Amino acid sequence: MSRVHGYGRVDRGRTLSFTFDGREYTGHPGDTLASALLANGVHLVGASVKLGRPHGISAAWTEDATALVQVERPFPEPMLQATTVELVDGLVARGVNGQGRLADTPDPARYDRKHTHTDTLVIGAGPAGLLAALSAARAGEDVVLLDDRPTAGGSLTGTEVIDGRPALEFVDDVVAELARLGVRHLQRTTAFGQYDDGFVLALERRTDHLGFDAPAQRSRQRVHRIRALKVVVATGAQERPIVFEDNDRPGIMLAASARDYLHRYGVLAGREIVVFTADDAAYAAAVDLAGAGARVTVLDVRENPPLDWKSRANDVGVTVQPSTMVTGTEGEERVRAVLARTTDGGVRLPADLLLVSGGWNPVVHLFSHVRGALAYDPSLGSFRPSGSLPGVTVIGAANGTLDLAGVLREGGGPDTPAAGPEPARTPAAVVWRTDGDPERQFVDLQRDATVADLGRAVGAGLRSVEHVKRYTTIGTAHDQGKTSGVLASGITAELLDVGIEDLGTTTFRPPYTPVAFAALAGRGRGELFDPVRTTPLHDWHAEAGAVFEDVGQWKRPRYYPRPGEDMDAAVLRECAATRSSVGMLDGSTLGKIDVQGPDAGVLLDRLYTNMMSTLKVGRVRYGVLCGNDGMVLDDGTVLRIDEDRYLLTTTTGGAATVLDWMEEWLQTEWPELRVHLTSVTEQWSVFPVVGPRSREVIGEVFAELDVSNDAFPFMSWRDTTLDGVPVRIARISFSGELAYEVNVNSWYALALWERLLAAGRRFGITPYGTETMHVLRAEKGYPIIGQDTDGTVTPQDLGMNWVVSKKKEDFVGKRSFARPENNNPQRKQFVSLLPTDGRTKLPEGSQIVELYEDGKLPEPPVPMLGHVTSSYHSAELARPFALALVKNGRARIGELVHVPVAGVLVPAVIGETVLVDPEGARRDG
Repeated sequence: MSRVHGYGRVDRGRTLSFTFDGREYTGHPGDTLASALLANGVHLVGASVKLGRPHGISAAWTEDATALVQVERPFPEPMLQATTVELVDGLVARGVNGQGRLADTPDPARYDRKHTHTDTLVIGAGPAGLLAALSAARAGEDVVLLDDRPTAGGSLTGTEVIDGRPALEFVDDVVAELARLGVRHLQRTTAFGQYDDGFVLALERRTDHLGFDAPAQRSRQRVHRIRALKVVVATGAQERPIVFEDNDRPGIMLAASARDYLHRYGVLAGREIVVFTADDAAYAAAVDLAGAGARVTVLDVRENPPLDWKSRANDVGVTVQPSTMVTGTEGEERVRAVLARTTDGGVRLPADLLLVSGGWNPVVHLFSHVRGALAYDPSLGSFRPSGSLPGVTVIGAANGTLDLAGVLREGGGPDTPAAGPEPARTPAAVVWRTDGDPERQFVDLQRDATVADLGRAVGAGLRSVEHVKRYTTIGTAHDQGKTSGVLASGITAELLDVGIEDLGTTTFRPPYTPVAFAALAGRGRGELFDPVRTTPLHDWHAEAGAVFEDVGQWKRPRYYPRPGEDMDAAVLRECAATRSSVGMLDGSTLGKIDVQGPDAGVLLDRLYTNMMSTLKVGRVRYGVLCGNDGMVLDDGTVLRIDEDRYLLTTTTGGAATVLDWMEEWLQTEWPELRVHLTSVTEQWSVFPVVGPRSREVIGEVFAELDVSNDAFPFMSWRDTTLDGVPVRIARISFSGELAYEVNVNSWYALALWERLLAAGRRFGITPYGTETMHVLRAEKGYPIIGQDTDGTVTPQDLGMNWVVSKKKEDFVGKRSFARPENNNPQRKQFVSLLPTDGRTKLPEGSQIVELYEDGKLPEPPVPMLGHVTSSYHSAELARPFALALVKNGRARIGELVHVPVAGVLVPAVIGETVLVDPEGARRDG
């Protein structure tokens, strides 16, 4: 074990068991998987994605680029950082060799989201963030404080002194005061994206890692959607490595991370330690690790290491060698020696841990997310925020202030506490890499991307760091270039012989750390993601044996099979019964929009291709909606209810789209119109009663209603009552038969449905489903928008020139009808297809081809004339038929074309779309 007595904040009074790569180990509450592995002497975690090189633990938190694991229990989760996985009893994980695996069963846990508005949002609970939150709270502001670690304090180790007392005591006091002032303080919460107008997305981990506790009692993760008047970014800084040969071996780690493992977890990651540094901060790690019992040697690239730190190091037995560069390492599953070059020549130093510190990179990601400018700071050897953004302030180490005293000044108010004595910082030497084989000098450890890869990118002519990133994949792994991004810019600048300040850095984009899709989805999964909608008659349909299909979000009966019937047999029976007597459909899912207001007619005239303002009260008109491009968007009927009120119907799947589209025009283009739109789809249940005996059924149920042709003509509607319940009936036909659509408040749907069935029983009334509805409408050539159209079809293509008004000055899509392409005779047009053998049902989606005169196909690629849009067996026609879109189809009526079906060319004749009762006598009778 590598635990050191007297160090760490884990609960050593409790022991947790876990399994890694099939072996059992123990740890303590407060450990991460990484710290527990190091405590057990495990450095090798997995392998790199491209080259399969051994990988270990290279950092202590989200900047780690190598320690990816697959968690198997409590729930499979791939590609997690061992450094951020909090240890729980019974955890089972393994190292990742390239990629992980997704779970094959649904995650039982709950994921949530929460919306919050606040005056000030502070991101980061290090000293600067704590004081910023405290200052705002004392000023009476509503404050939210976020931090991604389990406890507040940021990178404080506990060795620091603030206001004459241990730093962690100071942190506890500030946290307690924030609680008294009502600050919402969220630890384990990572702000992963900042957007315009003070909007921040943050992920809260609400259980220890994945959590074995009952998921029904508590959500596993929660996405916070925060809107703040002011955002204070206090995200600190991350240590930067230096590139050298074989710098990816297990046992190579950032210096500050080794210090963190010691003071946070009580883990001494090595006993024979070499520290390679260009920065003062590594000396603090060297001194502390030596004090914990390690033998430490510091190799400083600078000729004159800081005297105060050198003195402290010597006092605890640390050897300091200036003007020294690490050039490589030896070892397989763990470093065993460090190769270095001094002013006197090369040396080999035995070591089981190599710590690296090349300086610090301010964590500017969130500032960059909102297009904050970054500028290179030579004193840091990195990029820091430049200029200002409205409502955004960056403080502390995130702003480039790396000494504790300066951080406290930036975060605090007039009563800023003082930091304890610490050596003055000397500027870090900016060193991106040392000499060595560029093929073995790794810039992005996770991507196996090397200095040689950067050289190839530059050699290929790439000059933008954004292009180089994509060529090499540097910065595209789970860590998003936290340690490799600035290195890549620095080395690329050297290769191009330009200044890094001129080359710049890549643009940081959300998310800052990986976020599970489950967390982003929240509770919007399964039926909550795409809710299942059912009509008030759903239980009746189920008891009647209906086979359902999904139409939009709705469950609709597709057909009602009797014993021994398949779909084809059931549909043929339903079609024959409806055309010969009477059938009834549950059409409640059709979209219904109530349009009210003095300018209702004006709005509809602007949206529909035909006139609606001239429609008389009590009458119905069919209408088509087109997009700006003139292509059919949706269709349906319009009932004029009163002078300033209309009821529109839409397709089932298009209801929400049409309402949203209408609202967009009304609110953004014509806000002066006095119109209100309301969806009433679920308020009205609708039952088309269809067939030659439908008038008798309606007349029997609604005895007070005159259903004669003269009193109740086609395309009109009438209001009546049944036992005091209001009912609206419309003479509308989507089948070509005499038909009535019965509308009633959905509360009374089942009762009215059963009354209609009872009245029609003597006529053999037959409930039918959507498949029969499709056959009946197709026999009449009525298109289904979205099935017979594909977003490239105009009303003219459908043979509906009559529905496009020539009287109106303008409507949505009108100008597009004048485009030459929209009048091209070779456009695909709506026609029917009759297979000449009278037996073959053409598969929907099949392509239509034309043979040469000799009966052979043209050479590939074979020109396609069009495709089959709808295809059915017809009881009325006693044969299969299809509808299709065919180039110049109406001019080709009577011609023979061919459809490839299962390797055979099936001949079919192009015909008119109306195949049953073309005169409309049945519908109008």
